[in-house]
Amino acid sequence: MYPVNEFFQTIQGEGSYTGTPSIFIRLQGCPVGCSWCDTKQTWDVDPNDEVDANAIITKSADSPTWFNTTPESLLSIIQQEKFTAKHIVITGGEPCLYDLHPLTNLFIDQGYSIQIETSGTFEIKTHEKTWVTVSPKVNMKGGYPVLNSALQRANEIKHPIATENHIFELEALLQNLTVIPLVYLQPISQKKRATELAIETCIKKNWRLSIQTHKYLGIS
Repeated sequence: MYPVNEFFQTIQGEGSYTGTPSIFIRLQGCPVGCSWCDTKQTWDVDPNDEVDANAIITKSADSPTWFNTTPESLLSIIQQEKFTAKHIVITGGEPCLYDLHPLTNLFIDQGYSIQIETSGTFEIKTHEKTWVTVSPKVNMKGGYPVLNSALQRANEIKHPIATENHIFELEALLQNLTVIPLVYLQPISQKKRATELAIETCIKKNWRLSIQTHKYLGIS
C-alpha cells in the first residue's frame, strides 16, 4: 500500500526528461525537512488526513490529504483518467521511504518508463530499469545523511543551489564516487544570483543546468 497525496499529468520540467509528458505520482511522507521545500503538505502521514480515492482525483489545491492504494488500484485509476503520458515520475515527499519494487515493476510491465526523484537519504528500492534522480539534501533539519549507495545508483544528480557552499557540498559527495552520473545544477527559487552561479559553474565543470521549466511556463 502506498499513501498518495496527488497524481496528475503534465510536462516534466527538470533534468534529463525536461519536456517529456509525464504522470506525476506524489507520495505522502518526508522526514528530511528541507527549508525551501515547496511541498511541505506532504511531510506528515496523518491518519486524520486520509481520504478516499475520489477526493484525491478531484483535488484542486495543495493539501496534506492522501489516500492509501495498491499499485494495481492506482494503475486502474490512471487508466480510467485516460492519461496519455507513458512516463511516470514518482516523487514526494520522499518516495524512498517505501519499497517501490511492487509499484515500479507493475508500471514497467505495462509499458511505462519510470523515474523517481529522491533526496538520497534512504535506500533506493526500485526496478532496475528505473531512472533515478537524486537531489542530495545535505545537513537538513531531519539530520539524515546522503547515502553513498543512493548516489551510486543515481542516473542523474540534480542539486539545488543558492550559494557556493552548496557547490562545495556537492563536490564533497562526488569525491566518493568512482563513476559520476549526469550532474545538473538547479537554482533555488529562480534567484538571479543563484542562476548566474549555476551557469558559471556548469560551464566551468561541464555540468548541466536545470531551470525548472514548468515554473517559467506557469504549469504544475
